[in-house]
Amino acid sequence: MSNEYYGLVRREIEPLLPKQTKRIVDVGCGMGGTINWLRSRYPQARTVGLEGNAELKPQLEKSVDEAHFLDLNGVLPDLQAPDLILCLDVLEHLVRPDQVLAQLVAMLAPGGTAIISLPNVAHLSVSLPLFMRGEFEYRDAGILDRTHLRFFTRNSALAMIRSSGLTVESALESGLLGPKTRLMDKLTFGRFRDQLSRQYVFAGRKLPAGDNIPPIRWDAAR
Repeated sequence: MSNEYYGLVRREIEPLLPKQTKRIVDVGCGMGGTINWLRSRYPQARTVGLEGNAELKPQLEKSVDEAHFLDLNGVLPDLQAPDLILCLDVLEHLVRPDQVLAQLVAMLAPGGTAIISLPNVAHLSVSLPLFMRGEFEYRDAGILDRTHLRFFTRNSALAMIRSSGLTVESALESGLLGPKTRLMDKLTFGRFRDQLSRQYVFAGRKLPAGDNIPPIRWDAAR
C-alpha cells in the first residue's frame, strides 16, 4: 500500500462527529492523517492510534498522543474509556470483526460515539459481473480488495454494529453524488440505492439498554 493510502484523511465523516470529545481512538489509523485532522477540531482531546503496520511508526507517532502497534485480531489494550472511536475501512480486513468491534464498544464511554465505515459488496460493480458472468475477482483496491477477509451489505453491517451494543443514529452512503449515479437513482426512484452505494459510514452511540431506537438519518457522503 502507498503512503497516499495510509495517509488518507477521511473528512467525509464530519457530519457524524460529536460536538465534543475528550479521548479519540482511531483503529487501523495508518499514518494518522484523519486523527491529526481531528486534533484541530478537538484541540483538548487525547488522541490514540491503533495500527497493525509497525513500518508506519515514525509517521504515526507525530500525529497522535499515543501510538500502539499490535495485531488488531487479538486482545486490545485498555483504551481508558474513549468517547469517540473510529473504525474506518478496517473491520473488513479482520478475521472476526464482530469480536473486535465488541471489544471496542465495551471500552467506549457511556453515551460515546463510534464511527464505522464498511464497503458495500452489493454495489453494481460487484453484483452485476457476478450475476451476468459469474465473476468475483479480487483487486488491488476497492470493494474487492484482496486483503478483505469479510464482506458486508447494508443489513449485515447494521446487524454486526447493533449486536456490538451500539445504537445507529445516522449514516452516510458514498458514491451517490456522481451525475450518472444520481440519474440512475432518480430513474429507479431510489429502489436500487443499495446497488449504487459503494460504502456505508455509520455513527453509533453506546446508549442504555431499553432506550427508544430512533430511525436512522441517512445522507449522501460528500
